[in-house]
Amino acid sequence: MTARPANAHQSRLLRLLRDGGPNSRAQLGDRVELSRSKLAVEVDRLLETGLVVADGLAASRGGRRSHNVRLNPDLRFLGVDIGATSVDVAVTNAELEILGHLNQAMDVREGPVAVFEQVLDMAGKLKATGIAGGFDGAGIGVPGPVRFPEGVPVAPPIMPGWDGFPVREALSQELGCPVMVDNDVNLIAMGEQHAGVARTVADFLCVKIGTGIGCGIVVGGHVYRGTTGSAGDIGHIQAVPDGRPCACGNRGCLEAHFSGAALARDAVESARQGLSAELAARLEANGTLTALDVAAAAAAGDATALDLIRDGGTRVGQVIAGLVSFFNPGLVVIGGGVTGLGHNLLAAIRTQVYRQSLPLATGNLPIVLGELGPTAGVIGAARLISDHLFSPA
Repeated sequence: MTARPANAHQSRLLRLLRDGGPNSRAQLGDRVELSRSKLAVEVDRLLETGLVVADGLAASRGGRRSHNVRLNPDLRFLGVDIGATSVDVAVTNAELEILGHLNQAMDVREGPVAVFEQVLDMAGKLKATGIAGGFDGAGIGVPGPVRFPEGVPVAPPIMPGWDGFPVREALSQELGCPVMVDNDVNLIAMGEQHAGVARTVADFLCVKIGTGIGCGIVVGGHVYRGTTGSAGDIGHIQAVPDGRPCACGNRGCLEAHFSGAALARDAVESARQGLSAELAARLEANGTLTALDVAAAAAAGDATALDLIRDGGTRVGQVIAGLVSFFNPGLVVIGGGVTGLGHNLLAAIRTQVYRQSLPLATGNLPIVLGELGPTAGVIGAARLISDHLFSPA
């Protein structure tokens, strides 16, 4: 993809077609503040670039039938969502529909070279299925702060060896297309905004609870990243004064007391202390425990597992309550791997937020699980690169 929109009008038309699918010229005219003649000029220019193609005649609206247009169906975006322990890679069309998706275990601590070798191998496997001959752009999510203009991770606590690594530049050379990089939770928020539970909300928080904890902040429909890219790093808000040591070097951080890693550690300790026969049996069988083991034990009625989930949800709820009082969002979305804990976790978070924040902020505040699961990040990554490519050069 070499063409870019020439102006803001063309950019808006491309995004309308991305988000709404094929549309008639008449329908597009209803959505944009352009005269019929000006709209015709801009659509014709987009047709000339190849970004947009004709798509037959629209249904009659009582007069001369309008022509449908759509984004070029041959456009392909690569979405990559790198987590702490796994990576998702997907290929989408220009309307961000997933055409192919792979997930593999991966340890982000192996460093960027090893991780990107795996990402490129997965992208190659998707191409080999015939769904893409190449990529017009790629979006990449990483589990740490990102200096967004340069596409560079900045001092990520759980990503040794990644600080300052030129992710955007390196992958752009390997893939032969433009690349954009962002924090993974921002991309989950964008995915839920595009195709999930946040489709109709302009101001919301998206909290990811995985190996670590982060928060995507969406204001007026746009992700807020902060001055240095560290906005929403709520896992390092102090939840327990003088509490457990955290990977960031401080003590008492939220994610040191409740995250996928913290929950697994607490579950192992409970099993070894004889507090849970269910967890002890799973530990003996597998040699380790994960958040999924805690979820399974809770589903079986294990009281200790339920207490671990509720205690963790209460700590997360305390932090979110402060965010709600400060930001007054229209929605709070809970995503990430630990959402496998389900409604026990959600209930504990809701209880704490509704109890601690003022009724004016929580009276009409839904707190819900994300709809898209592991595809939220890759859809958000594809949206990130499409936002870039559908903006005037």
